Amino acid sequence: MNKKKAIVGAVGALASVALSGCVTNEEPALPEGWSAPNVDEVAEIAAMYQDTDGVLTVGTNPPFAPFEFKDSDGSIIGLEMDLANAVAQVLGLKFQPVEQDFSMILPAVQSGQIDLGGSGFTDTDERRENFDFVDILYAGIQWAELTDGPHKVDPSNPCGLTVAVQRTTVSETDDLRPKQEACDGNLTILPYDTSDNAALAVLMGRADALSADSPVSAWAVNRSDGRMSMVGKMFDAAPYGFAVPKDSDLGPAVAAALQHLIDTGAYAEILDKWGVDDGLVEHAMINERPIND
Repeated sequence: MNKKKAIVGAVGALASVALSGCVTNEEPALPEGWSAPNVDEVAEIAAMYQDTDGVLTVGTNPPFAPFEFKDSDGSIIGLEMDLANAVAQVLGLKFQPVEQDFSMILPAVQSGQIDLGGSGFTDTDERRENFDFVDILYAGIQWAELTDGPHKVDPSNPCGLTVAVQRTTVSETDDLRPKQEACDGNLTILPYDTSDNAALAVLMGRADALSADSPVSAWAVNRSDGRMSMVGKMFDAAPYGFAVPKDSDLGPAVAAALQHLIDTGAYAEILDKWGVDDGLVEHAMINERPIND
């Protein structure tokens, strides 16, 4: 969530308002630079999931670059979309992203309205009570700052700073709010509806820093033409995963397809395309348990 335009231009092109209902996008092409798998090579994996109409529907809530966002034509693209598309190809299915409110994705998975949730979901113990997660990446919180900003930014000592963040994310609830309390209120939090707008606040000088998931901060930095820089180290790392119905046939099938992508190198290529080279999983896992154990 390529890397050449400044984020100001990217925000104008990519920012969008999530709809209250569902929007089904046209089926996108294969991930760039990736060919459909040999049918014979993946036949055993494809046979693991038979209860289907031939389509893998994936609920998502753009924009959350680089995981999912819209291009200038309105198509939903991004790291998770490419990865889910590749998984669908291994399973012999067509890939269909469905735009939904974030809060409605997991209920839609549970009710069978969609097959899979792919929208930057953290694989947590609480969520595992009702869903299984095929883990695709480890990521944590990472700050970014204006490269030539007027204030020294230290995520471990942020008192006196103004920090932009996407509203209701763990960066706000688990990172900034406790730090604001520790600073006796001497930390200004600027919450925005999207990560794009939070990054733009830094570029416009409204905020000293951005607190976001590490791939999100890296995406903003890579698109800023050197105007933003990463600061500090990633912390509070946790797995991200595709959400599937609890104890369903789909979870093992998606995990097996992901393992195929890992083995062939396609998984790493897809993540590299979106500027993610850290936190890659070495083995396919469901709820952080390797499927081959």
